[in-house]
Amino acid sequence: MDPYTPRARTGTRKKNLTLSAKEYHKVTDTIASVRRNRHYVEDELVEDIDIHVRASRESGRRRRDEASFEAERSFVRAPLNSRVVSSSGHRDKGKGKARDTSLFDVPVELQEALVLEDLLYVLMGIEGTHITYHPDYSPDDEDPLNGLRFVVASSLDPSLRDLVERILPLATYYTAISAFIESRSHIDFGLVNHALCASMRDMLKACDYQTLLSQLEHAFNSSPQFTLQKLWFYVHPTLHTLSLLYLLITDLATADDPTAELSSSSSDASDAEEDARNEALGLGGAKLKAVLSEIKTTGLGVDGGASGIAVKGGEVLAILHERMQSMSGDPAARELYGALLRDAGKPYVEMVQAWIRTGKLVDPYEELLVKESKFINRGTLEMDYTDEYWERRYTLRDGSTLGGSSKQHQAGVPPPRSAGGRLPGGACIPAVLERWKHKILLAGKYLNVIRECGIEIRRDSSQEDDEDLSMDDERFYKCIEDAYTHANRTLLQLLLRDQQLIPRLRSLKRYFFLSQSSFLTHLLDLSHTELRKSAKSASLVKLQSLLDLALNTDAQGEDAMFREDVKVTMAGSGLYEWLLTVVNVSGLEEGDAAEGHAHAHESQKKEREKDKDDKKQMLAIDALTLDYHVKFPLSLVISRKTILRYQLIFRFLLHLKHVEQSLSSMWIEHKTAPWRRPTRPRDWHSEFENWRKRVFLLRARMLAFVQQILAFTTFEVLEPNWRKLEGKLEAGKVETVDQLLRDHVDFLDTCLKECMLTSSKLLRAYSRLIVTCSTFALYTASFTKSANNAIAAADTPDGDHSMAKRWDILGKFETNFNHWYVHLDCVQFYASSENVSLLPLVVRLNSIKSMP
Repeated sequence: MDPYTPRARTGTRKKNLTLSAKEYHKVTDTIASVRRNRHYVEDELVEDIDIHVRASRESGRRRRDEASFEAERSFVRAPLNSRVVSSSGHRDKGKGKARDTSLFDVPVELQEALVLEDLLYVLMGIEGTHITYHPDYSPDDEDPLNGLRFVVASSLDPSLRDLVERILPLATYYTAISAFIESRSHIDFGLVNHALCASMRDMLKACDYQTLLSQLEHAFNSSPQFTLQKLWFYVHPTLHTLSLLYLLITDLATADDPTAELSSSSSDASDAEEDARNEALGLGGAKLKAVLSEIKTTGLGVDGGASGIAVKGGEVLAILHERMQSMSGDPAARELYGALLRDAGKPYVEMVQAWIRTGKLVDPYEELLVKESKFINRGTLEMDYTDEYWERRYTLRDGSTLGGSSKQHQAGVPPPRSAGGRLPGGACIPAVLERWKHKILLAGKYLNVIRECGIEIRRDSSQEDDEDLSMDDERFYKCIEDAYTHANRTLLQLLLRDQQLIPRLRSLKRYFFLSQSSFLTHLLDLSHTELRKSAKSASLVKLQSLLDLALNTDAQGEDAMFREDVKVTMAGSGLYEWLLTVVNVSGLEEGDAAEGHAHAHESQKKEREKDKDDKKQMLAIDALTLDYHVKFPLSLVISRKTILRYQLIFRFLLHLKHVEQSLSSMWIEHKTAPWRRPTRPRDWHSEFENWRKRVFLLRARMLAFVQQILAFTTFEVLEPNWRKLEGKLEAGKVETVDQLLRDHVDFLDTCLKECMLTSSKLLRAYSRLIVTCSTFALYTASFTKSANNAIAAADTPDGDHSMAKRWDILGKFETNFNHWYVHLDCVQFYASSENVSLLPLVVRLNSIKSMP
């Protein structure tokens, strides 16, 4: 509004400047009164100065004892807070006139002048004469963010009162906005709130609210034609702007306290009896209520709210965006909220850019959507079985993952607000960033891994021009996409080329999948005596030296790469018992889960009783396994989770190899004289011959069964799946690091499933068969001794009386091994219903079934 220039007064100027006697006495009396009052005021000023000097000295001593940061308030308050008018004024700060002056007998023109004068005070938050604070207003109880409420004297003319009541909300809006700027400029409310308050402060300057009031006061004092209608005309545009800001700060103030809107109605609804009871208990009074309200709403300058987290960071931007969308029909509102969103989002955008460009998370007030668990470092990859570095070092605050699930009940994810279900603080992701959140997380994650490797991250020269970005700028999202692509490509190149990931995986295949198992045969031959000991008695140092000898003897060329990373270790439990426990507890199969839990519950007591004995009786060959050590960042791909899967498959293959070797040794034993010596055609000899043939046949069936399982596992499961993974890596079909990690784990899980190690029914049937075969191989010497005894007793007159016992022992082995028909039925069922890859195994087992 242009400054009002009063027009020149009409009329002639008086030339006689002489005072009359009456006027002279009036002036002298006024001067005398001023002098008398001056002495009284000077005495009061001297006392006030003494009090202030003493107070300043005491505060100076305290300030010297305190730290400079605590003593200097300007460090923790915004520097412009001193310019903000405080809304906690007292009721006695009026203009000093009588407040109960009636306007019934005052002309309308004079009423308008009086009300105009009051409005100029009220619009700055100062109580007037005929416009006063609301009767329910109390500086101690009232929330400053609600603004000051004023009422007009009832004796005012109705036409004037209607117009004044239209203007009065402007005072409420201004005082509330000023209080919000003062409170949210505290350091603990974060950078987004600071930027929002600065933008609001600039808007108050842009609309020239203080200048407008100054011009209105000048017009009121100098222009007789200045009316209430003109005042309304001048303040009406500002009223709309401040009303939009007031609606926004109301949403922000009540976001963490859904009961704030109901507080006034609930206080009015309290009856007199309850007030009297509280007063008797000492729970009444304005001061105590103010203290309780302060404890409830603030703590060290931060709103407590329902979740204990202030409205800051992403939540502020989300509320701003929701406000802008809901008011999209109002162009002025959309422009205002858009400007606020751009200004308030600048610190947020800068934090996102620092994260996606350098991998450094600079978030001192926990406002960003990405959070860091600083207690997890890369050293945990070598000792932590859950590989928390990649999965939990940097995560999204809302708990969401790439699969689209949200783990809001896990530790570290705050509960949502009771009003609207919005997550508090930085856990609330702005709607415009919702579909970009995973790329933001992964871009910084990848760069952080590269930084941990000691590689310097260089900024692209094209990124220098993208400093001034906002959340409504398309360049910002293009910057996210480019940063994600660059970080992903850089880390993939680091893993595949610099860290030799594919040769590493090939070495794992060779050592754990026994693709060239000559070293294993050599190791089993060298450590035969050591592996027959119990798991606790076997020497790991000796076994490690024997493994190194076997690897150095058999490995050549590329096969010899990374052999120093292979170590021997002992498992703490048997393979099949451990797998059954895992399957029953984790519920890998829905159909077998209930049965598995029931079986686990029934056998729980027996397992507790036999736990110690089983550990003592477990042989070293049953507990033997390999371990593989890699350094960061390869430990992200070859992590403890994946090493565990490799170990399970290795123990499964090792057991098969060991049983095959034992049955082959039995075949060599059966070529000795007791088993090849011809017998005479007599009844006893024919029975002994049949017994030997049955032993031969059972050994051949067992060996065929083990060999078919081993051939199916290696040729039908491990090799094809490995070729698929290797082809993806070599052809460059793996585009992201997370896809690489996921494909690697999926490859191992597929191998475990197709090897029948994730089905409780198949595991039970298979484990019984393998234990039967290994036990039968242990009876090799016993069977040979029994055959020698039978041949020796045949030449005696009494003959052999132990034939029945031999048949009984052999019959038990045959009965237990014939359970493989149950295993075949299970395999056929799973091949036809769930796992089609088991069909080749069905064909192989049916070929054994046709054996005589």
